[in-house]
Amino acid sequence: MLLFRRGIPVVLACATVACGGADGPAESPRIIGSDSLAAETLVDVRSADSTILVEARYATTNNFTGAVLPGYQAPRVLIHRDLSGALSRANAALRSEGLGLKVFDGYRPVRATLGMVDWAERVGRVDLLDDGYIARRSRHNLGVAIDVTIVDVETGKELDMGTPYDTFDASAHTMNAAGEVLERRLRLKAALESQGFANYAQEWWHYSYPVEGAVPFDRVITEHVGAER
Repeated sequence: MLLFRRGIPVVLACATVACGGADGPAESPRIIGSDSLAAETLVDVRSADSTILVEARYATTNNFTGAVLPGYQAPRVLIHRDLSGALSRANAALRSEGLGLKVFDGYRPVRATLGMVDWAERVGRVDLLDDGYIARRSRHNLGVAIDVTIVDVETGKELDMGTPYDTFDASAHTMNAAGEVLERRLRLKAALESQGFANYAQEWWHYSYPVEGAVPFDRVITEHVGAER
């Protein structure tokens, strides 16, 4: 159960936080960071690097649930400020090859995660929770995970990575590809891992960054949430 009062950190007695790999026991208590701390901690990807493309899928109906997720009131992607420099450097390395990054999601409010879990249970896809495609705890809630792909800088078009974003089967596993598709997945992996990111092996698009002491947030994403870098 989520016990939350605006601006005040509280305990999440049974943390059900979703998508992108579990990061702790599902039943352990968690502290939700205050709205004011979220505003100080989170930065807009485009303020960190204006050359990174953004398509905030969960702020639209173009995502696996078919609806805008709770907590996404603006088409922005926010990230923890501690990983902004590393993300920009990875993007710069790719741009030297005529490529670049496009980000689908970063910080995800806890209420959005709860919405994902509710969707899976409501439509009878609990298997996605059991198999780790929609997890009950996520580093996205801390702002230290990103969902990302590669684009051609000249056209802005996404490269073929073998599956669409949010494909929930083994074809999306990073190493489960061949030929040019595998080469592209590995190029993305190399660019991000060289800057300290780690890939979630079941999703070629999902990467996280180590930030000591990071806490989850539930502040709604609006046009004004998130500090400048």
